[in-house]
Amino acid sequence: MWTRRVKALLLGGVASLLLVSQLAAVTPEEAAQLKTTLTPLGAEKAGNADGTIPAWTGGYTTPIPGFKNGGRRPDPWPNDKPLFSITAKNMGQYADKLTDGTKSLFKRYPEKFRLDVYQTRRTAVAPQWFYDNTFKNATRAKLVASSTGPMPQNFGSGIPFPIPKNGAEVIWNAMLRWTGYTYRASAHSYLVGANGNRVLIQDAIVDTEKPFGTKDATMENTNSDYFVVIARNIGPPIRAGEAVLGRQNVDDTKSGAWVYLTGQRRVRKLPNACCDTPNPVTEGMMSFDEFYTFNSRLERFDWKIVGKKEMYIPYNCNRMWVPTKDTDTVGEHFLNPEYLRWELHRVWVVEADLAPGKRHQVHKNVYYVDEDTWFPVFGDRWDSSGRLWRTIFTLPMAAPDIPGTIGELLGFYDQISGAYYVAAQNELSEQVKVMPPYRKDYFTPDALSQLGLR
Repeated sequence: MWTRRVKALLLGGVASLLLVSQLAAVTPEEAAQLKTTLTPLGAEKAGNADGTIPAWTGGYTTPIPGFKNGGRRPDPWPNDKPLFSITAKNMGQYADKLTDGTKSLFKRYPEKFRLDVYQTRRTAVAPQWFYDNTFKNATRAKLVASSTGPMPQNFGSGIPFPIPKNGAEVIWNAMLRWTGYTYRASAHSYLVGANGNRVLIQDAIVDTEKPFGTKDATMENTNSDYFVVIARNIGPPIRAGEAVLGRQNVDDTKSGAWVYLTGQRRVRKLPNACCDTPNPVTEGMMSFDEFYTFNSRLERFDWKIVGKKEMYIPYNCNRMWVPTKDTDTVGEHFLNPEYLRWELHRVWVVEADLAPGKRHQVHKNVYYVDEDTWFPVFGDRWDSSGRLWRTIFTLPMAAPDIPGTIGELLGFYDQISGAYYVAAQNELSEQVKVMPPYRKDYFTPDALSQLGLR
């Protein structure tokens, strides 16, 4: 008699084989839509029926007045005013356009939580070469089964699946979205307790490289690395000198993470840098698969597209960077509504349920991925008892200097305890700086030992 685990593994294997058999690249006729009715990255070019979502006309490329690379990033639209606000009193009118996590915050904080809704600006933009490569990927990229879940093959720099057929393709688009090539972000990370007390747990400088962010990048010449990062702690004093290196690979068996510990004065490789393991880049507040909403192997969950919906989501959130005090934006129980811009956008809704025979703290996920940028703006996660546990967020911000969309303001709301975590950048003179290419040996364990000093 087969055991339950053997049956689960066999079912998982059959599902993977079916997945591979179904996931061929789109036809040339389908891909042609990327030059007509769809944007170059795969979104619907037209606006919606009532005009509340405008047509995409090329994105936002106007230089922001007064901005210099390495300095503070201003709001490109300082004179925009909210069209209306959504509160606990009128949320019923908009419930079908709100995520479960957003509705949960209304229920917990009915007197203070609100959404200020602004005109929708479809600012998504990328270099022409990224568009050209996305068009090529449409008919050549495909998903294949692996021990770490479905992974893309036969693609180069660009969105691999601009016309997605399943949830796994949407999530890979999100992980390989365009945010530039190399950049440095500074952040103050706060854990805000249910009582409203803010605790600074990390003052970090984060260097990031996206190997697929150059014109001629392929799986071969990037070694299939798609995200590499070094985070250096300069505070608080108890954490000063620590450093973390992460290398994310399309084939997650080749991914890895290393940490420099000041007390030991040595670099150690982390044994299980994936999934629901606490991520030291966020001081363990978020798991590896919650970083930037989702960034990990896919094998723990079964992924499916629920559909595309019009939803109110944070968007063009540059105003969050304008105040010069972290306490202006990091509120007692949630991000300050005065500075958080919400817009109506079409998003891909993707469900991810725990796969048979797999283990994870989370048993159900729903992700909301912006159709224009492929940003995974929100992710709601339910625990094993069916309770909505965490709402993960990554806030998209317009960066015409790249040109593109960036998102270094990230965190989560704990919907059970009432606490939340956020990486803020208000008190920093350098928020997100576009960097020249890092030297080839920079993102290595050897280099990490030289960076982590005390």
